[in-house]
Amino acid sequence: MNMQVIKNTVVTLDYNVTDPDGELVDAGKEPLVYLHGGYDDIFPMIEEALQGKKVGETVVVKMQPDDAFGEYDADLIQIESRKDFPKELQVGMQFEGLPEGGDDDEALIYRVTEIADDRVVLDGNHPLAGMALVFTCTVTAVRPASAEEIAHGHIHDGECEED
Repeated sequence: MNMQVIKNTVVTLDYNVTDPDGELVDAGKEPLVYLHGGYDDIFPMIEEALQGKKVGETVVVKMQPDDAFGEYDADLIQIESRKDFPKELQVGMQFEGLPEGGDDDEALIYRVTEIADDRVVLDGNHPLAGMALVFTCTVTAVRPASAEEIAHGHIHDGECEED
């Protein structure tokens, strides 16, 4: 039986992401597995395109920044003192922090984008913020979700803090 992608199914996708010019952004080396049906496990536009699809079917979804990782926000750039960071600091390293005036529930992951003599430039934007993206997804498996997965709103792959 070839199940359809419907609410409360666990869907496995092979995927890749390109920019609108076809330049590869994410090769999707690992399959993407998510709980279908509005659980915010995947972008809503992709979930909508996959509704009713079966194993072997492919969808191509073109997304503007607002539909994907958001517009680039220059306010999420912070310049900090070099002395506040570990000695072994490299561009690309990530740190959790709060935006200016933010509280604990607004923590962001900041990437080190530049290291100058006594300053470090941090960027709290997602690396793909501000980019239009093209997601190409092929359904490789569909199974019914367990009652526990539905109750928790995500798939279970052996680890769950709510167990």
